[in-house]
Amino acid sequence: MSIVGTIKSWFTKGGVAMGMIKTLSAITDDPRISIDSNEYDRIKRDFKYYSDDYPKRHYLDVKGIKREREFNSINVTKRAAQRIASIVFNEQCEISFKDTNVDQYLEQVLESNDFYNLFEQNLEKGIVAGGFAMRPYVDDDQIKIAWVRANQFYPLRSNTNHISEASIASRTTQTENGQNVYYTLLEFHQWTKYDNKSYYLITNELYRSDQPNIVGNQVNLSRVYPDLQPQVIMAGDAMVQPLFSYFRMPGANNISLESPLGIGIVDNSRHTLNNLNLTHDSFMWEIRNGKRTTIVPAEMIKFDEAHQATWDTDTDAYVAMYGDSFEPKDITNDIRVQQFTDSMNAWLREFEGNVGLSTGTFSYNASNGMQTATEVVSENSTTYQTRSSILTNVTKAINDLCVAILELAGSAQLFSTGTPQFDIGQLDLNDIGLNVHYDDGVFVDKDKQMDEDLKNVVAGTLSKQTFLQRNYGLSDKDAQKELQLIQQETADSQPPMQADEAAFSNQGDE
Repeated sequence: MSIVGTIKSWFTKGGVAMGMIKTLSAITDDPRISIDSNEYDRIKRDFKYYSDDYPKRHYLDVKGIKREREFNSINVTKRAAQRIASIVFNEQCEISFKDTNVDQYLEQVLESNDFYNLFEQNLEKGIVAGGFAMRPYVDDDQIKIAWVRANQFYPLRSNTNHISEASIASRTTQTENGQNVYYTLLEFHQWTKYDNKSYYLITNELYRSDQPNIVGNQVNLSRVYPDLQPQVIMAGDAMVQPLFSYFRMPGANNISLESPLGIGIVDNSRHTLNNLNLTHDSFMWEIRNGKRTTIVPAEMIKFDEAHQATWDTDTDAYVAMYGDSFEPKDITNDIRVQQFTDSMNAWLREFEGNVGLSTGTFSYNASNGMQTATEVVSENSTTYQTRSSILTNVTKAINDLCVAILELAGSAQLFSTGTPQFDIGQLDLNDIGLNVHYDDGVFVDKDKQMDEDLKNVVAGTLSKQTFLQRNYGLSDKDAQKELQLIQQETADSQPPMQADEAAFSNQGDE
């Protein structure tokens, strides 16, 4: 048996021995997954806040009958995540690499996957739940990028700083004999050593269930994925990065101290969000019940053959008892707009502080009204500091993704031609020369920055290359090319003094 066959057989036998091929109630029941299942209960709860999924409210009407109504919440979780994602990363971001071949190849892969738009969208969901993952794969000889939500990503081996092995789950629903059937594909990424050599193994397992909340029994892959191999093994000696990239929100996970997963903006703000939504719901309920109400004598709304109603029967009214003698009386209560507004602003300011946004990002300023994003970040650096922390992890995630893409592209066995799509050659995968230029337009007056930088260039306190990189987003390589063009154009535009100097020099020799 070949080395590859031996390793595959060893992993398969190990799975059977450990009871991996079995019925799973939950994905975390698999013994290879070493993470507390409570983490996924937390993530599920986070996404409920994000999707504005709240239970209905129950109340008793005037007749004592129990009724229910929709909870009138305000989805500030969605607004906050979208705001943070847009100021952290957007389509104005520019990614480049020092090596020309690497730059051209990766730019083509990223553009074909609509990376710049999809990264911002998935970053938004990652900010809510604490993280997300990206996994490159080969489809029809093209490298694609799969986006993995936090509730689909399960670490196998990790520490609090790095996840080296993981399982990725994806679910599909099919109709069989008129009944919905749920299939869960588990994709395990693992490292192993055999005969003093490193190997990277991808194992695919499919589970079937009749119930949406149960993973079910393991079945053959061909039921849903006829072209998917149960196992793929790659030489791991040249690999420095697993074939996935995990973005983690900055800061410690104070919910589960040993977990490698990040925490999102909901986890330490649940009580604030609950108070905010309760206040908003109460406000809207008061408006709903704040319709004009009048006490009128019963005789005024009595309607039969002998009496005609003298009061509009569509008007909300409390009916006084017979015998009361009085004129109709308006008993409408004033809506407590200012009290509710003050309460809402108090909870909004508390939420802004919890998630690291500048005060006033969402709350209403009595003197200036609702501020724009530019005004908020210009007056307070809290949002900028939060953005800087997140950008550090964004850059790392993008770098890990690009390394994984290059590792895939360099594996000949994954392509129908039998040749690698990109020749890694002598490229150091530990340093692929990534340069990410983020758009700071919200935080920085670009005209003012350019003017100040230009003064520093003239004064000799800032290099021309740094000036080009900061103000035009050029990479090291592109900035150097631009400087060479400038020098060449400057030389071409100067008068031909060298010929005259040579002529004078020859006359002196005679």
